[in-house]
Amino acid sequence: MSDLTAKEQRSVRTTLLFLRVRAGGAWEPVARALHVEEDTIAKVARGRRPVTARLAIRVARLVEVGVDELLAGQHLSSRVCPHCGHPPEDFADEETVVTDKVPTGGLTILDGGKR
Repeated sequence: MSDLTAKEQRSVRTTLLFLRVRAGGAWEPVARALHVEEDTIAKVARGRRPVTARLAIRVARLVEVGVDELLAGQHLSSRVCPHCGHPPEDFADEETVVTDKVPTGGLTILDGGKR
């Protein structure tokens, strides 16, 4: 059992995912930098193992922030995806479904080609 709250663990996990993105999508460089096994860090990031205080300290040192700042999630943008670790600028060039254009022609109901 971990002494960290669910929110603190989520903050560390998001940071681990962010580090993985920055390392080219691989766990190996992140694990090596943290001096842990690749399998272990992957399980922690996926929530299959708890974040330990020891790991949180190592992550804080690696990203050069205080442990309190890491646990509070204050060192990353709040827009970093907690599921994949991608920062918001990674999505800047993607098209969206939302447009500023008002559709013309009214509402069309599709009925499978039957009229």
